[in-house]
Amino acid sequence: MRVNTVRFTFTRAGDLLAGTLYLPSSAPSAAVVTTGPLTSVKEQAAGAYAEALARRGFAALAFDHRTFGESGGFPRQLEDPLGKVADIGAAVSALRADGQLGRLPVVAAGICAGGGYMAGAVAGDPRIRAFAGIAGVYPGAAAPDRAAADRGRAARRRRLESGEAEMIPAVAADGGDVAMPLREAFEYYGTARGAVPNYVNAFAVESYDRPAVNAQEAARRLAVPFLLVHSEHALAPGLARQFYSEVTSGKTQLWLESAGQIDFYDDPVLIESAADAAAELFRTAAP
Repeated sequence: MRVNTVRFTFTRAGDLLAGTLYLPSSAPSAAVVTTGPLTSVKEQAAGAYAEALARRGFAALAFDHRTFGESGGFPRQLEDPLGKVADIGAAVSALRADGQLGRLPVVAAGICAGGGYMAGAVAGDPRIRAFAGIAGVYPGAAAPDRAAADRGRAARRRRLESGEAEMIPAVAADGGDVAMPLREAFEYYGTARGAVPNYVNAFAVESYDRPAVNAQEAARRLAVPFLLVHSEHALAPGLARQFYSEVTSGKTQLWLESAGQIDFYDDPVLIESAADAAAELFRTAAP
């Protein structure tokens, strides 16, 4: 199916959020909100899944969260999980207010860290009718890393005093002091494979003092159909299983073969398989 794209913007906390709406050539059956991995932008994994879902007959939105990409917000590159949950809610509100899409049921897809963000959003928003978590990372109520939190607070104090936000790379070839030390993360974000003009290889240090979404707790509050797509070689398969076991609403799971985590972002075989399963869920949950 042919897919068209249009720019789609909305606001939260006074900042403009920029998105791309992927539209099928026929009338869409539902509107999908997507959210993606740590530090990512709409042209990367979220956009890949939005495009795949549009080919399956859905209107699908990929957007830049506040402080990332083309969206507003300061300090730049701030990873704020609870803020991302609020961004998702604002995206749902914008879709429901849209003159052409407002009557469509809204469903959700979260990829990698976006799986945890989306769990928090879906658990607290009855407007979302179904949820697919793809290679999701689902943290629980872990004890805080005091050293990292102290570093984050110190960075915030310095920014408030000087106006300058402290940054470290998101990825680097030799690892080191980076937000994502996985070698496969560098091979995606740090090379032509995943780098796009809208992406900035940086991470605001004060992000370390932002609370995570307790996805395991959110799992128990899910009241809509849920699809888990994961792999034994993706990140934290144990947490994925634990999350799935906590969900009490209707649920299905699909375990795929992957080389690691990052190939879920751009491997056509994985994307097509995950999108097929998500489309089946969405058609059933939001006819």
